[in-house]
Amino acid sequence: MVPIQIILDTNVLYSALRSRNGAAFLLLSLLPSEKFTLNVSVPLILEYEDVLKRSKNELSFTTIELDQLLDNLCAMANRHDVFYLWRPFLNDPGDDLILELAIKANCSYIVTYNKQDFAGVDSFGINIVDAREFLEITGELP
Repeated sequence: MVPIQIILDTNVLYSALRSRNGAAFLLLSLLPSEKFTLNVSVPLILEYEDVLKRSKNELSFTTIELDQLLDNLCAMANRHDVFYLWRPFLNDPGDDLILELAIKANCSYIVTYNKQDFAGVDSFGINIVDAREFLEITGELP
C-alpha cells in the first residue's frame, strides 16, 4: 500500500498540542504511519516553530520540548525544497506556502481547520479536510 501524502496546517498541530482529546492529537500520535506520510519544508517548519513558541505557555510546553517535537516531525516527514512558483494563489501567503509544498510533494490532502482559506485548491487535485475527516478516510475513525 502506498502511503497517502499529507500536509498538516499549523492550526492542526497547535490543536494537537493543546488537547489530547481531539482528532488532531490522534492524527499526530499516529505518526509515523504506514497509511500516510507527512510532508514539510523549511518555511512550514519555521511557521510551526513561530506559532508554537509564541503559544508555549498556553500549550504548557517548554522551548526545549517544542524543539524536540519539531525535530521529530522533521525526522519522520518527507522534506522538500520549494520554489515559489504559484504565488499569489490564496489570500494568505502562509497558506500559499502550504499549497506550494502540497504541489511539490504531490499531496492528496491538506489537513486544516481553516478549510475556507484554501478555496480553489481542488483545481490542483488536492483535497482539503479537517483532522477528523482525514482519520475517517484512513479508517482510523469509524
